Amino acid sequence: MTVLVAVILLLTALVSAACTETITFKDKLGRRVNISLPVRRAVFFETYELTAALGVWDRVAGISRYAYTNDLMLAVKPDIARTIPSVGSGFDVNIEALLRLRPDLVITWAFNPETIRFMEEKGLKVVALYPESIEELYEVMRLQGRLFGKEKKVERCIDRMNRIFTLIGERCRKVPPQKRKKVIWLGGKQTSVSGAKGVNNDLIGLAGGINPAAVLKERSLDVSMERVVAWNPDVIFIWGGAKYNAGDLLGNSQWRHVAAIRKKQVYKAPQWGTWSPRLAVVALWMAMKTYPDEFRDVNFFKTADDFYRAVYGISYRSVSRIAD
Repeated sequence: MTVLVAVILLLTALVSAACTETITFKDKLGRRVNISLPVRRAVFFETYELTAALGVWDRVAGISRYAYTNDLMLAVKPDIARTIPSVGSGFDVNIEALLRLRPDLVITWAFNPETIRFMEEKGLKVVALYPESIEELYEVMRLQGRLFGKEKKVERCIDRMNRIFTLIGERCRKVPPQKRKKVIWLGGKQTSVSGAKGVNNDLIGLAGGINPAAVLKERSLDVSMERVVAWNPDVIFIWGGAKYNAGDLLGNSQWRHVAAIRKKQVYKAPQWGTWSPRLAVVALWMAMKTYPDEFRDVNFFKTADDFYRAVYGISYRSVSRIAD
C-alpha cells in the first residue's frame, strides 16, 4: 500500500509538472518577470476591467478599491465589493491584506517603482504595466489571455475592437486633409493636455483629429492658457474623471477666443480606463462628435450595445453613465 501511495504521488507530481509552464514577460519598467502558468490567484491593482471581458472572476484574489465604484465592474459584477476583497490601490497598497491573500501574481501600474520593490521584498511576484498605445494595450490583453488560459477570448475581443476602429477609419478617411480638425484632450486640470505619448493621442488620431499638443513628447503636461489659445483647437474632449465639465470652459472668458468654445464643441467623455477594451466605443464617440456628418447613418447606441454584449455580456445602457 505504501508503494502504491508513493507511485500515485509521483504520478501526480509528474502530471502537475507537465501542466506547468513558465513565461517571461518584460514589463513597463524593463524588468523580466518569470510567471508560472496558469495563474490561479491574481491581485489586480490595474487592468481590472479586463477581468470583466475575460470572465476570470474565480482567479481574482483581490482588487483595487477603485473597482468598487467603476461603472463597468458594477454592471458586470454587482456584488464585487462583497465577494472580492480590496487591497488598497496602486497608490496606497495595503500590504498586510495583500500578503494574507497569498496571490500568485500582483498586476499593478508602473508609476510607483518603490511600492513594487517593496512588494517584491515581501516575496510577491509583481508585474508592472502601463500601455501607452493601443498596440501596447493589445500586448497587455494577450499577456492576460496567456496568464489565465483565455487566448481565444482575447482575440475575439480584439477583433471586436478592430471592427469599430475599421468603421472609424473608413469614415474619417473621407475627410479631406485641409478639413481635418484640431483636437485636444484635457485632463484633471483645465490646462493639462495629452501630448504625443499615450492612448489619448492614439484616440485623437483614430477619430480623424490632429492633436496640436503632440508637439509635447510627454503623456500629459500642464501648459499655459496662451499656448492653448495659440493652438486654437476645433474640438475639446475632457477626461471623464475631471472635476469640471464643458460648461466650466464655455463660461470662462479666458477660453472665449478658442474655436471649440465659439462653436460649442466641448465634450466631457464617459468615465473609462485607457486600459480597457471599451476604449473602442469611446473612439467611436469621439469620432462622431468630431465629424458628425460622416457618421449620420451610424447608430452609436446600437454599435456600442453590440460591442458590450459581445465583449462583456451586458447591455451598453446598463453602465451608470452613457455618453451624450
